[in-house]
Amino acid sequence: MFGTIAHAWKVPDIRRKIIFTLLMLVIFRVGSNIPVPGINRDVLSQMFSSGTGLFGLFDLFSGGSFSNFTIFALSITPYITASIILQLLTIAIPSLERLAKEGTEGKKKIAQYTRYLTVVLAFIQAIGLSVGLFRKALISTDFFSVAVIVLTLSAGTAFLMWLGEQINENGIGNGISLIIFGGIVARIPTAIHTNWIKFTAGELKAITVILFFVFAAVVIVGIIEIQQGQRRIPVQYAKRVVGRKMYGGQSTHIPLKVNQAGVIPVIFSLSLLQFPLTITYFAPNAGFTAFVTKWLSPHGDPGVWIYAILNVLLIVFFTYFYTAVTFNPLEVADNMKANGGFIPGIRPGKPTVEYLNKVMTRITFVGAIFLAVIATLPTLLSSFTAIDARFGGTSLLIATGVGLDTMKALENQMVMRNYKGFLK
Repeated sequence: MFGTIAHAWKVPDIRRKIIFTLLMLVIFRVGSNIPVPGINRDVLSQMFSSGTGLFGLFDLFSGGSFSNFTIFALSITPYITASIILQLLTIAIPSLERLAKEGTEGKKKIAQYTRYLTVVLAFIQAIGLSVGLFRKALISTDFFSVAVIVLTLSAGTAFLMWLGEQINENGIGNGISLIIFGGIVARIPTAIHTNWIKFTAGELKAITVILFFVFAAVVIVGIIEIQQGQRRIPVQYAKRVVGRKMYGGQSTHIPLKVNQAGVIPVIFSLSLLQFPLTITYFAPNAGFTAFVTKWLSPHGDPGVWIYAILNVLLIVFFTYFYTAVTFNPLEVADNMKANGGFIPGIRPGKPTVEYLNKVMTRITFVGAIFLAVIATLPTLLSSFTAIDARFGGTSLLIATGVGLDTMKALENQMVMRNYKGFLK
């Protein structure tokens, strides 16, 4: 694997893409340490040191920018929320559905609407943070000071969105996913330090730490297997004689991935589960925050169970939803029929569509349950242990999944240039 990466580095075009991607991630991390002007850092530290850990979900996406209230405090969350809303509206509104089916131009329009909605959502959340949750930490509460903070936070999210799109166009992998990946990886040293302090203080037992690392290893291996797992549907092409040449007659297959949606369902679920916390921006009431902590967060009781159930349901829903968006059985069946292909034992046309639907539904269920269990189980386990939840299944899922997708993207770049890849 490392040898192949070294070979990829020797290809000038791929090397430029890798350097560009790394440069964009470095810019993201630099910006994550630039504080928002007009904030009292001492008051901010007191707010989070006396908190319940309720806002740890935001720190997961922002790589610590939220708790430090830097220019990227909102992270890429508004963009993810906007994407969810647009995809749901595409199904509900016929005009948007037609637009989505117009090919490249339609997708560009949808992407443009997503950008606009992202800016609006970022602006609303920035106001909530400034006049609500972090109001006590403001050095000055006059209109100009608040406006500067709101514009800074909104611009930070817009810049991250642009950064992600630049990675998509000029780098390797999915830009938005890599930004989230960068945030998660950036928190690893902090999580290690926190758990080490707990271990030296006797709050963590050695057997607990060992079992956790065993669990983490099993999770990573499981993620790799599920991400690479696929059901191969055999396809036979009929022979055709054109002039003196014979075409067709080959046998091939359709690779249906067990987890077609990747880690997107986990990211979407996490974004929606943050919604009650977003409300506390605008209503930083101690009683309301206590209610959210108790009933709707992984840090409360019975909130941890309610959170886990909602997380499972949302992940399963978004796995099927995103699979339906990315895989169209009707389109696959039509393409096969147009090229003289058929699945042995299945008639072309509607029976083929129904067969592909049935198979995809079954294997997607396996992928959905796997994602839900891996993302939720560590949350439940962390309520009975003292291990920092930032090392939980959600972080492992996103980090490993994005890592695999990025490696696959690099593999595709190598294959395009006739180099041997490393996912063989």
